[in-house]
Amino acid sequence: MRIRVAVGSNDGKYINQHFGHAQKFLIFDINGKENYEYVETRNNIPSCNEGDHTSGSLESTINILKDVDIVLVSQIGPGASQYLLNNRIQPVIMPGFIDEKLDKISKNLIDKKQE
Repeated sequence: MRIRVAVGSNDGKYINQHFGHAQKFLIFDINGKENYEYVETRNNIPSCNEGDHTSGSLESTINILKDVDIVLVSQIGPGASQYLLNNRIQPVIMPGFIDEKLDKISKNLIDKKQE
């Protein structure tokens, strides 16, 4: 079972991007064996412009994340969050070191699978 995760980060180490301000997303696959691998970086045109979102800008971001299951960001507004949910992408506010958070998600997935 593969889970694809997009991470909003501007430094590749820390989840530190607001969803609407993210200029890129790092893509990782969690393969259910308590490990993960980096897949690629996807460039993004930020959908937030001084607090406003347009459906076109959100749609553009959704298009680059269409194969993703979870998005990890430092912050996300309720409108963008709902837009992701409507497209079957789970938004998660989880600032912190990328490695630690991916390890945590991987472990949680393994624990749930064993229940």
